[in-house]
Amino acid sequence: MVPWIIGFLVFIGYPLVYSFWLSFTDFRLFRDPNFIGLRNYVNMFTVDSSFRDAVSVTLRYVFISVPFQLFFALLLALLLNRKIVGITIFRAIFYIPSLLGGSVAIAMLWRLVFGAEGLFNQVLLTLGVQAVEGLSWYSDPNVNLWTLIALRVWQFGSPMIIFLAALKQIPESLYESARIDGAGAVAQFRKITVPFLTPIILFNAVMQLNSAFQTFSPAFIISNGTGGRLNSLLFYTLHLYRVGFVESRMGYASGLAWLLVVTIGTVSFFVFWSSNRWVYYNE
Repeated sequence: MVPWIIGFLVFIGYPLVYSFWLSFTDFRLFRDPNFIGLRNYVNMFTVDSSFRDAVSVTLRYVFISVPFQLFFALLLALLLNRKIVGITIFRAIFYIPSLLGGSVAIAMLWRLVFGAEGLFNQVLLTLGVQAVEGLSWYSDPNVNLWTLIALRVWQFGSPMIIFLAALKQIPESLYESARIDGAGAVAQFRKITVPFLTPIILFNAVMQLNSAFQTFSPAFIISNGTGGRLNSLLFYTLHLYRVGFVESRMGYASGLAWLLVVTIGTVSFFVFWSSNRWVYYNE
């Protein structure tokens, strides 16, 4: 255990403690940190207007994209749970987006797809939607956040596989009994499938919420690191990056990072706290 403990203390433990200390200083690169107390945290809520924009954009992104992502993941898991010829090939194909993820290459591809002359507009124009002509979806502040939400939903592969594995653990005898009693497909889904899946829904929700709060690469690539017009794509992590590595205000950036840690922890706590009311454990 000693090598692991040393690695943890050197590369994780010490940086965590040191960054927490820096959040109470005015530390800038190549300058000694000076203790300023809670000023960084006060400035976030009273001075930094970009902070408020970043919080607003991130919260909208997280609480819209994650439910949609889980919905599509569950829907496809139900479809891929059927016994048809070649179903294994379909499962592999649908998992590919999860392997590609929100990488730099995919973010750049997304710019091409949703550009003014991109594939998305070409399809809509073919269908007769003339209003989109010349519209760049990723640069228009009224709609550009939805392009990143679509990118997040597109990465449904990982929760889909987990849902699929859980579906296979539900006893088939329960469905047979329900059919004998006259229950239709909708009733079976509500009374059998959903209750048995609630622990997996909880797991996927926590994992995807934590991941969504930390989204960085797509927003950075699509907005060229600027956060877009009117800060419409200024994700919290992008704001943190700009403060720390562009403006060199590492003390303030450390405060932003710790606030993000507290936020993720708080959201996760409330999700677990509420689980007693809606999660069913088959014991």
